[in-house]
Amino acid sequence: MRTCIGCRGRALTVELLRIVARETAVIPDPSRRLPGRGAWLHPASSCLSNAVRRRAFGRALRVSGHLDISALEHYVENRHEHS
Repeated sequence: MRTCIGCRGRALTVELLRIVARETAVIPDPSRRLPGRGAWLHPASSCLSNAVRRRAFGRALRVSGHLDISALEHYVENRHEHS
């Protein structure tokens, strides 16, 4: 069980998308194998927007400064189109 940083709901890891910080970018880790500290997010635009509004990425990933989430936004949008 993991907690989504967007809605704060608990869910199984298979239902959540792992994300990691790479320098100044937040990238999706669907294989759950990238090194580094990860956070968990439902792959839904509502949870993504909640996480952005709450500024949860910096806290969850323990990084400071502006984070580029464009790769994550692109992943969530494309996943939503195919589902």
